[in-house]
Amino acid sequence: VYFQHVGLIDITSMLLGISTIAIVYFVPKFFPRVPGAFIALLVTTGVVVYFQIPVETIGTRYGSITLTMPKLQIFNFDFSKIKDLLSPAISIALLGGIESLMCAVIADGMIGGKHRPNTELVSQGIANVCSALFGGLPATGAIARTVTNVKNGGRTPIAGIIHSIVILFIVLFFSTFLQAVPMATVAGILIVVAYNMSEWREFLSLLKSPRADVIIILITFFLTIFVDLIVAIQVGVVLSVFLFMKRMSDVSSIKKMRMEEDPEADAYYSRSTSLSKTEIPDHVEVFEVSGAFFFGAAGKFMEVLMSYPGKKKFVILRMNQVFVLDLTGVRMLEKFAKEAKKSKTIVLFAELHSSCRDVIQRSRLPKLVGEGRFFKTLSDAISYTKQLTL
Repeated sequence: VYFQHVGLIDITSMLLGISTIAIVYFVPKFFPRVPGAFIALLVTTGVVVYFQIPVETIGTRYGSITLTMPKLQIFNFDFSKIKDLLSPAISIALLGGIESLMCAVIADGMIGGKHRPNTELVSQGIANVCSALFGGLPATGAIARTVTNVKNGGRTPIAGIIHSIVILFIVLFFSTFLQAVPMATVAGILIVVAYNMSEWREFLSLLKSPRADVIIILITFFLTIFVDLIVAIQVGVVLSVFLFMKRMSDVSSIKKMRMEEDPEADAYYSRSTSLSKTEIPDHVEVFEVSGAFFFGAAGKFMEVLMSYPGKKKFVILRMNQVFVLDLTGVRMLEKFAKEAKKSKTIVLFAELHSSCRDVIQRSRLPKLVGEGRFFKTLSDAISYTKQLTL
């Protein structure tokens, strides 16, 4: 499309845009505290107005700008419209929140700071509610303006507040000046902003990440260019969730514990801890579960566990390395407990993490295995098996 319209290029506008880019680039080199974009705006607009250069301006493109302070409007609330508006309202809120937090993360990376996500979202929500009362549209953190602010020295929330006040001041008192700003100047400034936002060196370094991460990066990148930023965020988040689930499943494991001199012992148990002195009776099978016991890894755990009921009188699940246990994981444990009960195998749990203990206490698992079969340590569980076999 661009090549088809090469013959329509306006040389004057192109030179004006190139001049704008040059001013934005070189001014900070000589005057670090002076924002180059502001100087470029003043210089190019002044030149166009003084010499009456025939280029397209904001005024010729959009007409006269007559802006005043908006008035508070009290709308008649129609409850019948809630059903139609609820879904799009939630979508706008979620997407607005995602974009604002993404904007904050980008700013953090540029200044080495750390934002407060809860404060960002609550403030944005209050601002958008107040904006609606004045007939305004929902707003989010704008990446382009934030990057421009940071590149021109902004480091604290005060910079954002001053930015808002300056915009209000210009709108109220300098709307005529805005009409005279050349579109080529705006384009030149935006080109510099886009270049600064690209962080191409950082992008190239990201391509050295694991293959799965690179695929998600490239998909999100091309969707942003050829489709839309919102679609790119949605697809990228969904793909990242699936990748995270796979990785959590890969690092989750269940291994049989035996003494290190046992030929059937797993290599991981060869460690010098107090457990190395713990004698595991022959009628007891101990499994150490680690990772996340969630729907993505539950099948892996159950494949191992379901092959053991009936082989030993006791099966102890040591779960001190399990910090995530979801509904599917609990249901799998309940299923295992039922199968063990049929084969007259007693299931015991040892060293449950507090988060997992709370989930289990709200399930049917304590009734299936017995209330007294949850132990603080593995040694306590083994001692319990010895008492029952006396």
